[in-house]
Amino acid sequence: MTSTLLTEEQQALVEATLDFAQDHLAPHALEWDRDKHFPVDVLRKAAGLGLGGVYVREEHGGSGLTRSDGVLVFETLASGCPSIAGYLSIHNMVAWMIDTYGDAAQREQWLPRLCAMDDLTSYCLTEPGAGSDAAALTSRAVRDGNGWVLTGVKQFISGAGASQLYVVMARTGGEGAHGVSAFVVDKDDPGLAFGPDERKMGWNAQPTRQVVLDGVRLPAGRLLGREGEGFRIAMSGLDGGRLGIAACSLGGARSALDRSLAHLADREAFGQRLLDAQALRFRLADMATELAAARALVQQAAQALDRRDPQAPYLCAMAKRFATDTGYSVADRALQLHGGYGYLSEYGIEKIVRDLRVHQILEGTNEIMRVIVARGLTEAFG
Repeated sequence: MTSTLLTEEQQALVEATLDFAQDHLAPHALEWDRDKHFPVDVLRKAAGLGLGGVYVREEHGGSGLTRSDGVLVFETLASGCPSIAGYLSIHNMVAWMIDTYGDAAQREQWLPRLCAMDDLTSYCLTEPGAGSDAAALTSRAVRDGNGWVLTGVKQFISGAGASQLYVVMARTGGEGAHGVSAFVVDKDDPGLAFGPDERKMGWNAQPTRQVVLDGVRLPAGRLLGREGEGFRIAMSGLDGGRLGIAACSLGGARSALDRSLAHLADREAFGQRLLDAQALRFRLADMATELAAARALVQQAAQALDRRDPQAPYLCAMAKRFATDTGYSVADRALQLHGGYGYLSEYGIEKIVRDLRVHQILEGTNEIMRVIVARGLTEAFG
């Protein structure tokens, strides 16, 4: 990250976040991955730095930072552990949704505990039969007196079982996007249950489970925003979530690149340091250049989102696609540069590769990002 491009405030933010990542994430990342341990105590330490409510307004207990600030935060956190940084990105996406679309009573009730990470939160859109085609979701919310009854299953939910609050998209009307509403479900609501922990390739330091809604009865005050507005709320949350995951890919890949530099400086072959071999230097140069290009695109998209540019969703999709593909590619090449050592878990490179692979899938697959970008390019032609 080029410090000359940052304001003094941003540089201080990066330095404080880097200290946290190096002190509290990096030393334990391999152990958490091995033991499939979700370090809630460490998340609450992160909240002490204001990282539990990065985008939440200060009057509601948040840090009130911009998206341009946020991508710096998540890139830096991911240099310590992409899995934990990824969960923090999701938690912050949901907290922002409640701050933006919740009424005064909802913000007062939920945001202080979310910002302190006394309560964790999860985002529930995807279903077993509705992933990329999210508008086809079948979970239903039926009016019951002044409240609602929710029934359905949500799939691949990060933090499920550990989180206290779940923002759930469910169908309250007809088919398509306009029939979807958003609700806040509490872990203690009767009828809410969770599937077993999924066995995953990566992101093992956070739980992923189904969220099962079996006649969950909610009062009227659990509707987030207006009825029929849920899909728009979900998509606006994902604009920022895509930037967070893109930034996490940059941070994980940057860590892999840094480790490769150190490894090649340490190793010798054919009478010289590997770092002095021109072919390997060219690989490193390409990796650094590609990360710099991806970072510039992520920052451009973040600035567009900050100024509410109509092109922001298009740019966020573009940045998410490019940064997550680039991050995974750089991490994979870093593993190759380590030779056999890269394949050993103790060196940490293979964990980064496994963690970054899912970034090309979540918050909208990269194939869907291409659909969004192509739509933005071609919509003027009808």
